[in-house]
Amino acid sequence: MSFSRSALFLYLAWFVAVVATLGSLYFSEIRLFLPCELCWYQRIAMYPLAVLLGIAAYTNDLKITKYALPFSIIGGLIAFYHYLLEKVPGFASVKPCSQGIPCDVAWINWLGFITIPFLALTAFVLITVFLLISKKVR
Repeated sequence: MSFSRSALFLYLAWFVAVVATLGSLYFSEIRLFLPCELCWYQRIAMYPLAVLLGIAAYTNDLKITKYALPFSIIGGLIAFYHYLLEKVPGFASVKPCSQGIPCDVAWINWLGFITIPFLALTAFVLITVFLLISKKVR
């Protein structure tokens, strides 16, 4: 197995997915922040990426891009919407989480703009960019 430049970007995408997965587990299992419905949807998109991208990076399988990109793009859109719910007053009237944990509560607010959905959005964007680059640098 030879290590190519495209494999480097697959490994970077995998690394981001693993850090995001561990980060979400840290917030819910150690800090005891209860995930809202939108957080669960983001997890549904992120957790498979940690496994799939690890396997693809190890085997240098660039075909994973067509399967992984929908997860990262859809997860990113959900994270962006969730971030808007937290930060834009006009979205406050939209209530996707009608029962249980509210989706517009920011459990963390570092530097006034870094929230959990922002961290998820950053991870999804990085994964998407790394996957697209990995296909270009073959």
